[in-house]
Amino acid sequence: MTTTVLVAGATGDLGGRIVRALRTHDTRVRVLTRGSSGSSTSGSSSGSSPAAERLATADGVEVVTADYADHDALTSALAGVDVVVSAVSGTRAVIVDAQRALLRAAVEAGVERFVPSDYAADYRSITPGTNRNFELRREFAADLDAAPIRATSVLNGAFTDMLTGQAPLILFDRQRVLYWSSPDQLLDFTTKDDVARTVAHVALDPAAPRVVEVAGDRVTSRTIADTMSQLTGTPFRLQWAGTVGTLSAMARVGRRLSKAGDDEPFPAWQGMQYFVSMFSGEAELHHVDNGRYGDQDWTTVRDVLAAHTSA
Repeated sequence: MTTTVLVAGATGDLGGRIVRALRTHDTRVRVLTRGSSGSSTSGSSSGSSPAAERLATADGVEVVTADYADHDALTSALAGVDVVVSAVSGTRAVIVDAQRALLRAAVEAGVERFVPSDYAADYRSITPGTNRNFELRREFAADLDAAPIRATSVLNGAFTDMLTGQAPLILFDRQRVLYWSSPDQLLDFTTKDDVARTVAHVALDPAAPRVVEVAGDRVTSRTIADTMSQLTGTPFRLQWAGTVGTLSAMARVGRRLSKAGDDEPFPAWQGMQYFVSMFSGEAELHHVDNGRYGDQDWTTVRDVLAAHTSA
């Protein structure tokens, strides 16, 4: 029988990619957009955003609207759904509160499986207080584990796409690659498209375990510097940026001084916390299973950097 998958947060970047990946399979895709009176959980300003309108005209995609604060409407939107895939993005109001509302409605509607909006490194083992966004995911995971529904989290390390902009690990203009504590700490990276493809496979896999770990590539700052040197013909050198402990202390200070408080999803101090989790080794993936869904073409760090440097 054809599986019905509801995607929450489909008007966001990753959510849209997940919808496209699901449409390559024999699935019924239902997209949840918020009501006009509720808070956004997908990055759009309203249920009639251009992204939502494009989804509404896509073949094989049904768009339903419900406010996350309206339990009855949310439950009705989930009627007949087999799997909920959450791709919402934000802070506590979204990752914890909105997903809790979605989970309660899913349980009441009889949904069999739930894929939470994790899509990150292994947040389960980090030291408390070192990564706010990971701790929010861990908090919601406790609710999910206690609910009468089967769950699968997809853990993929960091998004490789961010190496060319949002994650300032590579200083392209200065021909430097940063590291904290050790240049040989293993770092997990996966592109958003590869994550979306994996999520689609997980959504259609009734035997999926509680956690599926994938990594499109596993590199170090040292190997990234070597790759950039080869691609550009210019030596890229390693640059020590301090210890993980120093970076963690800087992140704590930045968080205390932040005018936006904890409402901003990706302030500078949160970026520091991500690097703390990565370079401490606490968030490293230890059970990567890239072959779970057969042979796949994984985009490497070199692939992404080659495209960036040749543009």
